[in-house]
Amino acid sequence: MDKDLINSPEQEINDGAEVNQEQKKENKKSKKTSKTILKSKEKKLQDEIELLNQKNEELKDKYLRLVAEYDNFRKRTIKEKIDLRESAKIDVLKDFLPVVDDIERAMTHLTEVKDVEATVEGIRLISQKFLDFIKSQGVEEIISKDQDFNTDFHEAITRFPVEEEEKKGKVIDVVQKGYKINDKIIRFSKVVVGE
Repeated sequence: MDKDLINSPEQEINDGAEVNQEQKKENKKSKKTSKTILKSKEKKLQDEIELLNQKNEELKDKYLRLVAEYDNFRKRTIKEKIDLRESAKIDVLKDFLPVVDDIERAMTHLTEVKDVEATVEGIRLISQKFLDFIKSQGVEEIISKDQDFNTDFHEAITRFPVEEEEKKGKVIDVVQKGYKINDKIIRFSKVVVGE
């Protein structure tokens, strides 16, 4: 047997110790490497968390600005609607004032009336002026007399027996005229219906 091939127990212990030390060194390196990897991963995660928090704050800010902008828009729209209504009211009333002036002039002269026909004609002119005014605003009278009773336009106050068959279910009298603007009913005609 060759002496070189046979290891002495001391040499085997030394060789084992060297292997053990190498394993320990490798374990230490491995631990250091895994610590480095863990620290690197932790750093990446912290960076991602910071980035997500930053994006979250940006989104919150955008959301709050959007809510405030919408609220301002809503308030502005409400104010514009109110202003538009007021402006429309002013325009209508301004056009109506000449009719009021004519009525006031007629009222002051009613006590001194000597010519009844002239007074009646004056009142007729004022009435026509007023009707022309409401027509210029798009208001139309609902024609009801001798028409079929229609709940879309008429409100029956009472029913009245009629002898003629063709008048049954028709409007035989108008108690109060009805009006509409662009096919929208302002006031229903109050009518008497034949039965």
